[in-house]
Amino acid sequence: MNIGFIGFGTMGAPMAGHLLQAGHALHVWSRRAASADFLVERGARRCAAPAAVAAASEIVCTNVTASGDVEGLAAQLAGGLAPGTMHVDFSTIAPSAARRIATLYAERDVEFVDAPVSGGGGGARNATLSIMWGGKSALAPRLEPLFSVLGKTIVRVGEVGAGQVAKACNQMVMVAAIEACAEAARLAEAAGVDFALVRQAMLGGSAGSRVLDAFGGRMAARDFTPGVEARLHHKDYALLMDEASRIGAPLPVSAAVWQQLNALMAQGMGVRDTASLLQVLEAAGRQ
Repeated sequence: MNIGFIGFGTMGAPMAGHLLQAGHALHVWSRRAASADFLVERGARRCAAPAAVAAASEIVCTNVTASGDVEGLAAQLAGGLAPGTMHVDFSTIAPSAARRIATLYAERDVEFVDAPVSGGGGGARNATLSIMWGGKSALAPRLEPLFSVLGKTIVRVGEVGAGQVAKACNQMVMVAAIEACAEAARLAEAAGVDFALVRQAMLGGSAGSRVLDAFGGRMAARDFTPGVEARLHHKDYALLMDEASRIGAPLPVSAAVWQQLNALMAQGMGVRDTASLLQVLEAAGRQ
């Protein structure tokens, strides 16, 4: 297929590379031209603007940071997308933003799919992402050749916006588990017990999880270099707490985790790994 791609960060760069390697013709644009150089060197076509990407593509993929970024791109893509084409967004944005974009495109007979992903940079590099998408069920056959190159778990959750709700649920559970790991590490430390050994024991028990393995491992090693920058989880929590407030869903545990993320950001740790939630607890203990 002729596929457009915009957004070459930790997730987007390997995803675009997989699509190119799978034999799709790739059309790319980036605000920082250098971030797409590795794709152009491998045969991707560089476009001068988002509208040019849209005009050359059957499906345009985006993977950027925030709701405003995606909506801004959609406004530019709309002028170039032909009837029957599709915009698939892999970003994590507000469900309401996804629905607004779908409404904009509906007037032009263009489809929109919100398809946020989970699995981190490793999942993107290894093409093992979990893809949770929202959009018309009839689009599944067109999306399968795209999604199968990028992920291992592919679930249509519902109509447009449902993918973002699923991602919000994913982030709620994951970051709450990171906070729980941080509190376990802090308790072990305060009790004079080696958290690395506590974690080793826990991994073989009912508390064993990918979060305890990865984020707990960083806490045990005191390694806070970012696998995922905490500011991105903070952004995701802002979206889900806003959505919960809008629809009246009580989230007491998430509200407490949200405050810990706020404290992390206030202490200037947004560019560190989210395992830095441990350092938030340690700082509170010193006060």
